[in-house]
Amino acid sequence: MAIHVGKPTAVAQDPGERPPDTAATGAGDRHKLTALQGLSALSLDAMASVAYGPESIVLVLAAAGAYGMGFTLPVTLAIAALLAVLVASYRQVIAAFPDGGGSYAVAKRHLGRRTSLVAAASLILDYVLNVAVSVTAGVAALTSAFPSLHGERVWICLAVLVLVTAVNLRGVVDSAKAFLVPTALFVGSILAMITVGLFRDGPVSTASAAGHASVLGEGATTVGALLLLKAFAAGCSALTGVEAVANAVPSFRAPAARRAQRTEVALGALLGVMLIGLSILIGRFHLQPVEGVTVLAQLADASFGHNAAFYVVQFATMVLLALAANTSFGGLPVLMSLLARDNHLPHVFALKADRQVHRHGVVWLALVSAALLVFSGGDTNTLVPLFAIGVFVGFTICQVGMVRHWYGERPKGWQTKAALNGFGALLTGVSAVVVTATKFTEGAWLIVLALPLIVLAFEKIHRAYAEIGDRLELGRVPQPPHRSRSLVVVPVSGLSRLTCQALTAARSLGDEVLAVTVTHPTAEDRLAAEALRRDWELWKPGVELIELSSETRSLGRPVSAYVRKLAQIHPDAQVTVLIPETEPAHLWQRMLQNQRGSVVAHAVRRDTDAVICRLRFRITAEAAEPTVLDAPFTGS
Repeated sequence: MAIHVGKPTAVAQDPGERPPDTAATGAGDRHKLTALQGLSALSLDAMASVAYGPESIVLVLAAAGAYGMGFTLPVTLAIAALLAVLVASYRQVIAAFPDGGGSYAVAKRHLGRRTSLVAAASLILDYVLNVAVSVTAGVAALTSAFPSLHGERVWICLAVLVLVTAVNLRGVVDSAKAFLVPTALFVGSILAMITVGLFRDGPVSTASAAGHASVLGEGATTVGALLLLKAFAAGCSALTGVEAVANAVPSFRAPAARRAQRTEVALGALLGVMLIGLSILIGRFHLQPVEGVTVLAQLADASFGHNAAFYVVQFATMVLLALAANTSFGGLPVLMSLLARDNHLPHVFALKADRQVHRHGVVWLALVSAALLVFSGGDTNTLVPLFAIGVFVGFTICQVGMVRHWYGERPKGWQTKAALNGFGALLTGVSAVVVTATKFTEGAWLIVLALPLIVLAFEKIHRAYAEIGDRLELGRVPQPPHRSRSLVVVPVSGLSRLTCQALTAARSLGDEVLAVTVTHPTAEDRLAAEALRRDWELWKPGVELIELSSETRSLGRPVSAYVRKLAQIHPDAQVTVLIPETEPAHLWQRMLQNQRGSVVAHAVRRDTDAVICRLRFRITAEAAEPTVLDAPFTGS
């Protein structure tokens, strides 16, 4: 098969797909996102982190007792400040890199190819793990409400994954529309809970926490810098997904960069308000974390009471956690398409289907995520230690790259912008180190090992494309084409209308046609061969019939060996193998075929450089006319 190297537009042969750089105007534009749709399609990961971000902070500070809990708001404000830095940075990334790619695109331009591959690898890991963590967390919320489903959690996880995948295969706009209502319900319920809670003097109800053991530490009167650092790093899990909008800029309608920037700001504002609001309520209600009940559930209980509103919050949280995987389906396929265009991934990932979907990236993400779900047994705690490390690495690389960007461009006020990005790089870098160190023995070592392995895979693919491109002399003007002698080999096993049509097609293709049949030494097979030879001489088609003897009843190897011999005898001739096959009228009838054509084609393609032409003879109710459905292609 011919392999094309360079821009993957050269390999877009599938009529159901088109290259990624095709302008999507008119009808195509309706398959892209508005700012509001982008918020629902690409923000689910970040929005869902509200359910576990504040809880991560509280669980760390709880080790210092009630005194430590008093630092929940300061730590959250620090995270909100970092969020503001990241939003401001990614707004600039969107403007500077409208083709998407986020930290990968920034690093590629300002920090070198190798650093950009580290950023891409970290983002791929984060996106894949986000799917698994989101689905398992949502299903865990469901099985907590219905314990009888706990034993079926893996199958439920896979069912949710299939649902999200199916929606995304229909297009990014369809996924945005499908998830707009759950996103709005979750954000609305959280904002309503915060608003109502701010007017409460104390908790309305503590029924959800009743009877559960507190995990609050006792006797601590001081909070060390290390504890605050760990709480900050743990809470930064709420920032995952902030980069998704910058990675998927091409998915927005024109003007794509402006719409993406609006979406980024709206995401940052909503996320910041919810994080700060929840931390205020934690302090206002003097919340104590307990085993088996989430902090968000206790806050809903305290604000609304143990009533229908409480269950609405829980239901909205469960649904959004399960659907937060959609952020990965919106961002990762676009990133993979950029990597494919740069020859770091197979070019098939750069192709788009009719609905502007990188369907190969979507399917690959679903398959890898499904494997993770099965491996983890649908258990969130198995996956969480691996989560968020990759995104911090990407954040840090992106911030450092933007510092280099400002230093190189030097627009008005560049010192302030560079200082802001530098401060953000310091914070996210420290967070990456702390999270990796604290979670290393819990599974984070897998991420540390996986990052360089993925980068090495990128490099190997890139070298392979470079070698193929060099052999094909891409970028050079080739010699003028010339006509060479053509030999056409037609494998036959008997006389039929199919044989006649195959020889007719072969004589129209080549200067010389050779029919070959494979014979075996058994008595029964010799009788069949003699009968074929006798019928051939009576028919007199004007084509020589050559018998190829095979001791082992092999079919493909004798034909490929004969083709190699022809190529050696006639080095200047073009050898073509024309394989006649029948195309049944009904799909189920294909199982009745002997697959000889496929066996011969595989052997010739594997062992020779001959051109393979598969002639299909269509079997219909009225008439049967052969057509060459597969164009000749070069064997490798």
